[in-house]
Amino acid sequence: MDDYSRLKALIAKMSGVVVAYSGGVDSTLLAKAATDALGKTRAMCVLIDSCLVPKVEIEEAVTRARELGLNLTRLHVDVLAVDGVAENEPDRCYHCKKALFSKMTEIAHEHGLPYVLDGSNIDDDADYRPGSKALAELAVRSPFKELEFTKDQVREISRKLGLPTWNKPSFACLASRVPYGTPLTEEALEMIESAENVLRELGFSQFRVRHHGNLARIEIPPEDMDRLNVPATRKHIVDAFEKLGYAYITLDLAGYRMGSFNKMLHTES
Repeated sequence: MDDYSRLKALIAKMSGVVVAYSGGVDSTLLAKAATDALGKTRAMCVLIDSCLVPKVEIEEAVTRARELGLNLTRLHVDVLAVDGVAENEPDRCYHCKKALFSKMTEIAHEHGLPYVLDGSNIDDDADYRPGSKALAELAVRSPFKELEFTKDQVREISRKLGLPTWNKPSFACLASRVPYGTPLTEEALEMIESAENVLRELGFSQFRVRHHGNLARIEIPPEDMDRLNVPATRKHIVDAFEKLGYAYITLDLAGYRMGSFNKMLHTES
């Protein structure tokens, strides 16, 4: 049995699911597998629409769901009103995930669907992810973890299925661009979103704009740095970022890395 067949077989045993869908690599494959295994009436996909997710990502996810024939529910949530989120302490993700997946659990109960699924894979355990505690508390299932799928396996299955998300760059919520302890505001998140749109429109695919007040720290892969440093490109970025309110625009010489703010945490092993 190939990996996709194993995935569908596991989900088929669940009889009914709500999939946490974002339009990313993992959740798109999971949503397709759930729909293929159970049909649209027993596989519901819930897309969280909030200020922590760029509008372009939301619209792309909606379009992708339509193309794949998913049973999609778009849920608008004021996440900054959730206790423990706007304060942006290191456990922010726990409070956010607990609130969002509690809503998905309610939706699942309302529709008689026994399980809520998320797209975490075993590679996610290598990073600091307090949200995983919330998923465990709510008995959310992660099929990729249960089958011990890595991110590369998820991408390979997606590629074989012809899913356009197979090589989509990893994305994290906009809150991850702000240092822990710096309160989250809609204004700051909009500023970050607009700055990252500048890089997206220039053709960069993997990037982060880390927000340090009036200083923007750009993270891109080292292989893209020469392209960014072309004088005309650099000037375009500086001019655009200054219009958004950034006084200082910097390039992080270490390059893009997932969860770069986590290096400042001192957690017990």
